[in-house]
This record gives sequence, C-alpha cells and structure tokens, in this order.
Amino acid sequence: MSGVPPELAERIWRALGFASVAADAPAFTDADVAALQRVGSMLGDEMLDEATVIRMARALGRTTSRLAQWQAEIMMGAMIRPGAGHGEEDLGRVLDAARRLLPDFEHVLVHVWRAQLAAAGTRLLTVAGLDDDFEPRRTTIAVGFADLVSFTQHARELDEYALGDLVEGFESRAADVVAARGARLVKTLGDEVLFTAAEPGVAAEVAFDLVDAVRERDDGPDVRIGLAYGPVLPMMGDVFGTTVNLAARLTAIARPGTVLSDEPLALALDGAQGVEAHRIRRRPARGLGVVQPYVLRRT
Repeated sequence: MSGVPPELAERIWRALGFASVAADAPAFTDADVAALQRVGSMLGDEMLDEATVIRMARALGRTTSRLAQWQAEIMMGAMIRPGAGHGEEDLGRVLDAARRLLPDFEHVLVHVWRAQLAAAGTRLLTVAGLDDDFEPRRTTIAVGFADLVSFTQHARELDEYALGDLVEGFESRAADVVAARGARLVKTLGDEVLFTAAEPGVAAEVAFDLVDAVRERDDGPDVRIGLAYGPVLPMMGDVFGTTVNLAARLTAIARPGTVLSDEPLALALDGAQGVEAHRIRRRPARGLGVVQPYVLRRT
C-alpha cells in the first residue's frame, strides 16, 4: 500500500526501535501507511538514499523512545502519589489526561524540534566559519564534563526518591546553565553531564556557573569539571575523540568545586576578561599519557 519494499519497511521499523511482527499480524494502521508513503516519496525524489533513511529512522527512534518514557514517568509521577496503591481509577485518570493533552503535546513537540533543528544548523555553521571548507564529520570545539563528587557514597545514604530528586536536580541545573550560555548539553549520565561550546570562553563560563549553581544546594555533593579544546567527531547526536576523553580524565583529576582545563583551552583564554588560568604540575591521565592541566578561576 505504501509503495515501499517490504524488506526496507522492516529495516525502518526495526531502526525506529520496534520489534518485528509476523507477516500476517494486523499490527499497523493507516497512519503507518501514510508515514511510510512519505518515506517512499523522499526516496523516489532522490532526496535521500536508503542508508540515510535508516540512519534518520534510528535517530528518530532512539530520541523519541527516551522522550516518551521520560514524559510518561513525569505524568505518572504528577498524577499518582509515590507508594500509593494504583487502582483502575488512577489508571483511568492518567489515560484521560493523556488523551486530552496529546494534541497540545504533539504541536509543541514539532515546534520545539524545528527550533532545535535551526539551532543545530546555526552551531555547525558557527563552528565551521563561512569562509572555511565545511567538513561535517570533524570540528573543533570546547568539551566539558561535570561530575558530582562522591556520588556513590550519597547514593548509599539516600532512599530511591531522594536519589531521584538529587539526579534530576543536578541535570536540571546543568541544562539551565548550559542553555543560558548558548552551549549544548550533549548527554547526561546520572551523576555526570557532557556539554560542548563553540568558544573556549563560553565553556569556561558554563563551568563557573555550574559550580555556583550546584553549591546553592547546601545539602548535596559538590561538582568538579574538566574542559578540553580540540577536534571532535560528531556522531548520532554525541561527540567522540581524544578531546572528549581528555575532558573526562581532567574531571577525574579535578578537586571538588574546581574547574580544570587542558593547555589549548587555557591558551585560548589568555587575555580574556573575567577568567585566569593557573598551570599546575603535570599529571598522568589513563590512556592519554602525561597531561598538563590548568586550574581556571574567575577574576
């Protein structure tokens, strides 16, 4: 019905993150046919090839899977009290709210996706420069890792709800700080966040602001941050390469409440207002040999 070969349709379905179904199972709807027809149209117009379609489907599936899970948890948490028994009445209220809110959620989702797509394109063009030969597979940016100190110890001392509040609070603060400076939050790993910035100065300001934001919560753990500046490989919404590894190693070296950077980022900040870099003794970094860290401070 869609005009897309069954083999390709199945590959797209799996790339979206859904299980394969039997050939005679009534598992699809008119909406599935319409969506697949759009894919077929893009392929027919030679706008995209099959390999690109599969990569796009995988990106869409992974992102929306996490988004849907996260939103469902938020809705359930807002409408059902923790520890309370869950009856049919509670389930009915959640489903009714979902039905009423779904059209608005869908509209906002498309709007935010368009805005994020524009922001992503702007970041790529900013990094590449208008006069450069743009190579989308490799770019030079600042990378930052922020890590909650003694997280394992705190996790043993807290119940699951308090631990959830700690992690969500840290991620929320990090997201707000990174966004306010025009940087990008790449991913969160519970007690760690990874962010990038086109300019070393922006990365340093994000790090300083994040240290201050975490310290505002007196009863929580401190944070330590490592920054590095150099080439990275953007892939699947993430970033890879030695620069990323170096930022992670500097985070492990950093003392609580401090910001460490590598030498290229420190040199790039030379003469910048509001920040100073102090060279400290060289340290071994696992897998990277001996590195030269710098402590960054606000003046």
